[in-house]
Amino acid sequence: MPDASSSSTSWPTSIVDEARLDDLLSTPTPAAVEALRRLPGDVIVLGVAGKMGPTLARMVRRAADEAGTPRRVIGVSRFSEPAHQAALQAVGVETIRCDLLDEAAVAALPDAPNVIYMAGRKFGSTGVESLTWAMNTWLPAVVCKRYAASRIAAFSTGNVYGLTAAGRGGSREDDTPAPVGEYAMSCLGRERMFEHFSRTHGTPVSILRLNYATEMRYGLLVDLARKVMAGTPIDLAMGYFNVIWQGDANGMAIASLLHASSPPYVVNLAGPEELTVRAVCAAFGERFSRPPVLVGAEAPDALLSNGAKGWRDLGAPRVPLAQLIDWTADWVARGGASLGKPTHFESRDGRF
Repeated sequence: MPDASSSSTSWPTSIVDEARLDDLLSTPTPAAVEALRRLPGDVIVLGVAGKMGPTLARMVRRAADEAGTPRRVIGVSRFSEPAHQAALQAVGVETIRCDLLDEAAVAALPDAPNVIYMAGRKFGSTGVESLTWAMNTWLPAVVCKRYAASRIAAFSTGNVYGLTAAGRGGSREDDTPAPVGEYAMSCLGRERMFEHFSRTHGTPVSILRLNYATEMRYGLLVDLARKVMAGTPIDLAMGYFNVIWQGDANGMAIASLLHASSPPYVVNLAGPEELTVRAVCAAFGERFSRPPVLVGAEAPDALLSNGAKGWRDLGAPRVPLAQLIDWTADWVARGGASLGKPTHFESRDGRF
């Protein structure tokens, strides 16, 4: 398997604990610093308490400080776990408790010329589809009306493309969406809401199709490593995938604010390799000294994204694949913390 683009960054051989992990995930990329150097004004992160939000907000804070551009960085969430709110405040991110499905509460949020939209619903979508649609399609319309005069970077997902043939470089931004299942369809609906209000209000928007972010506590590499470590059978049907270090995805998302436009700028956030489940599991098997238990055979297609546009515009990924595998294997072998949120990447019918 080829490695990601090389970098002059010196990475540790092991990530010793969550504090060091969060520090690495929030280390600003040059493109993020440059974007905030050129874009004045406060930044508000909506849905900040999710898997990526805390380290992204912290990177915004650090990048703004490095750029020498004083501003407020504000994180908005329900904060069902108070510790997440306190941790953000400790690193200079202001926090606001808000149920984003409360339209009046959204209207009362502070003005900010720069918005990063991270709210959404995926897991548990089956059986409560109406809430998934409300979160993924209605809420973006509420936010677009509230922040019509702002610049918005909006997270989406590579699921909007549907499955694409392996070995052809992955889906590109100008491919026709073909979402499979209600979750993916609702995510395309989210994009269409941002597009509609961008076109009608002139709001500059960037739409970020992420596929897949990974760090040590969750992500597709973690899912595979834990299964190999436990001897759990691994289905090969969804046999190909992309991953990107979450810190690199954070930096690209921030940098995308500089490219926001009307109609929206659409970009994939994806790693540079088309990986195979078989080869990655073999790599973990070598590190754990136990062979993976593989079942079935690879289908000819998978959820794959081509990230070339993003690497060109927003900065190439800094952390190579071999480093990600080493870090993940070391973390899992040492019993490192887990968010307990499997990706369900193996789903081929769009049901989550």
